[in-house]
Formats: sequence, structure tokens, C-alpha cells
Amino acid sequence: MSEPANPHDPRAAQRLAWTRAALGDATAGLERASTDAGFRSYWRTQGTAPSRIVMDSPPDREDVRPWLRARDLLEAGGVRVPQVLARDVDAGFLLLEDLGGPTMAQVIDDANADAHIDSAITQLLTLQAMSLPNDTVLFGEALLQRDAGLFEDWYVRRHLGIELDCGDAERLQLAQRRLMDNALAQARVPTHRDYMPRNLMPVADGPAVLDFQDMVVGPIAYDPVSLLRDAFLSWPEARVDAWLRRYHARAIEAGLPVPDIATFLRDADWLGVQRHLKILGIFARLHHRDGKPRYLADAPRFIAYLDAVVPRYRELDPLQEVLEHTIKPAITRLSA
Repeated sequence: MSEPANPHDPRAAQRLAWTRAALGDATAGLERASTDAGFRSYWRTQGTAPSRIVMDSPPDREDVRPWLRARDLLEAGGVRVPQVLARDVDAGFLLLEDLGGPTMAQVIDDANADAHIDSAITQLLTLQAMSLPNDTVLFGEALLQRDAGLFEDWYVRRHLGIELDCGDAERLQLAQRRLMDNALAQARVPTHRDYMPRNLMPVADGPAVLDFQDMVVGPIAYDPVSLLRDAFLSWPEARVDAWLRRYHARAIEAGLPVPDIATFLRDADWLGVQRHLKILGIFARLHHRDGKPRYLADAPRFIAYLDAVVPRYRELDPLQEVLEHTIKPAITRLSA
């Protein structure tokens, strides 16, 4: 259904007027295509052929310039990204090609997963081989410290409603420090930071990559584990292991700086733990601060991942103790 004119929503009226001017069609309409975890929204044009997508990025909430800068860098590096057909940066509107409806997350299944993952790895290898400007943000100590704080501040303290005692706080800090040191020791390459099936569109010359505005220079195992230990999809560990080995072999062929396979698998495991703790914090923040509760429904997936991986590594025993003795009992109380 097209978006009706709404005199009580100036942004909606501005969005529709800009779209009609960009298309040169005074009768064009808009319908919501999707939203994301930020403040951007996406709208599909109605009554025109071919259809287009309007990105609405309110300039007082989410500057569109980082998105455009990353898009241009990715395109120059050979990565398939949406084409920009018209733009008004100051107003926060972009007219984009319409890549179609379903994301990879909506079409991937047991039968076709190998093909989709292989195409995603192909695109990822292109991304990781890019050259980025010297001023590209480094996924280093500062970002890692910020990520580490999200779990305790938003998931533990705000969502579960508990304050860690001195012993648990020290154990969590020690585990986070070890996770950060592992990430900092890895070879650094261009890193999407959210390279997962929800952000990939299965087009013929793709997959096309979306939601790339937070691209940094970061640890080489980060994007592979984002893809294969997704925040919204779970696969059997044996299959994930096979895909990680497939990525590793292809990365060696591509000349990327991956370590030996045993080290790489450990690095992927540890980055998966770091990432899942961070996302638990982000999802809790989306719920409590931004009024977006649906993301927390996936929290049990993260806990299950931590249960599968953390016990493998004695160095992460401090985290295991906090999870078993404090976090899980609090989850049980909250869900009772």
C-alpha cells in the first residue's frame, strides 16, 4: 500500500515530494520496504517502472555521508553495492536501484546454503583485498573497549537488572581483555563489521552488500565469523567448521594474510564470542533505549553459541564462571 500524504508527519511529506521530484513523476507513491536497527528507513516507489528504493536518513539522527563514502570505496574496490541514482545529502534522501525483495537471510536454507555461502565468501574476499584510505577508522583498542562495555552496561545491568560483584566484574574484565588482545593480534583488512545474510542481496552479479557504513580496518577473522555465526541464523557446528575451512583455503589462494588453520579457527571462535557479547548489549539497548524489542528475541541464540564455544578454551574460564553462576540465573529469573 502506498504511503498516504500525512499532514501530521512533515518528514513523510518531504520524502514523498523529494521522490516525485527525483523521478520527475508527480504521481509516484511510496511504500515501506524495510527499516534497520538505526534511524534509516527504506521505501519502494509505486506507480513507476522500474521501481526504485528511497533511503531516508534524517540528518539530525543519522548522517548519510558515511554510508555514501563507504559505498563509493566498495564500488571502487569491485564490491557489488547499490547504485545511487539521485541524492540530497543535506536533506538525507537517496534514490537507489531496487535490488529486489528478499535478502539472502530470507532465501537461504539447508539445500542452497553451500551455494549462497560460497558466493558470499567470493564477495568477502574482494572486500578484504581492497585498499582503503589512510584515514579509515581502525578497529582497535578504543572500539573494542566500547564494544566490551555494551554487554555489561546494557545487557547485564539494564536488561537483566544486576550489578556484578567485584569477583564477577574482575572475571568478565579479564575475559574481555583476552578477547580484545586476540583481536588486536590478528592481521588487519577492510572489515564490514556486519557481514551477514541479512545484509546481502542475492542478485545475479552479487551478492550485493548492504549496511556497510561502519566499515573499518579490522581483524581478518571478524567478517567470516559474522557471516557464518550469524546473529539471526544458526547452523550445525560441523557445517560452520567446514565453511570456515573453505573460507581459509580460498583466502590463502587470494593472497590474504590468514594464519595457519588451527590459529584461524581459534581466532574465529574468540571473535565470535566477542561479537555475540557486544550484540547482546546492542540488542538490549535497542529494546530499552530505542523501543525496538524484537531483536532481543534472538538472545537465546547468542547464549547457545557461548555455551558451545566458551568451554573449549581454558583461557575463557572466567567468562564461563560469570555465565553459569550469574548471567544464566538472572536470565531464568527474568523469564519466570
